[in-house]
Amino acid sequence: MLANRALKPLKWYKTLATTSGRRDANAFLVEGDRAIRQIIDCYPDKIIEIITARELPPVYYNFPRRTVTESQLNAICHTKTPQGPVAVIHQPPDIYSANLPQSPGNKLLLLEDVQDPGNVGTLIRSAAAFNFSGIILTERSADPLSPKCVQSTAGTVLSLWLRRTNHYLELVARLKKEGYFLIVTDLNGIEELSVLASHDKLLLALGNEASGLTEAIINLADYRLRIPIISQRAQSLNIAACGAICMYLSNQ
Repeated sequence: MLANRALKPLKWYKTLATTSGRRDANAFLVEGDRAIRQIIDCYPDKIIEIITARELPPVYYNFPRRTVTESQLNAICHTKTPQGPVAVIHQPPDIYSANLPQSPGNKLLLLEDVQDPGNVGTLIRSAAAFNFSGIILTERSADPLSPKCVQSTAGTVLSLWLRRTNHYLELVARLKKEGYFLIVTDLNGIEELSVLASHDKLLLALGNEASGLTEAIINLADYRLRIPIISQRAQSLNIAACGAICMYLSNQ
């Protein structure tokens, strides 16, 4: 453990459960050994501090560590049954802005008003697994750095760039001018899945769990895609399942 560090009050860690608290601190929390090890393996420089109530294995020894009681750790954590330590992580740059990276990457995801944090976190994890470079989220979408969302990413939240902004339509228009092919998922679309792997630059749009995509984004689409399902048995797919299928097929 590194000595002579100014210790934050325990209530400071609790503020990282809120968007405003994360913005003020420029930090967020990752809970659990498995997720933290993913970040240690790929982004060790993003770790600010490790909080634990128990002895940690050597993989944690290169990072500042703080030992608290079990009850204090439970108060900091947001899972019902905390598993292992908690890491304080540097917030990614520009996440709450409309500033796209200079090189956005070839495959991007747009989440329009996807409000369930579990769905957003699962989609981030799938996007990382299927080699998507970044995700644009509307401000009505769940905050990707919220505790439940981060938990659902299983440590992959730093694996691609994220932008959460209400200026998403402007970003879509800009990306289309730069050659991105916009595919929207639509129950009234065409069942031609090969289109997902047909373009060098892809922007895939997924909509709200209940109402789907807005007309504003559908009207910008280059292609309206429907995933074929047995409608007599299920009227629709969960948005995270739909996104995972589409992202997988974009690599075929």
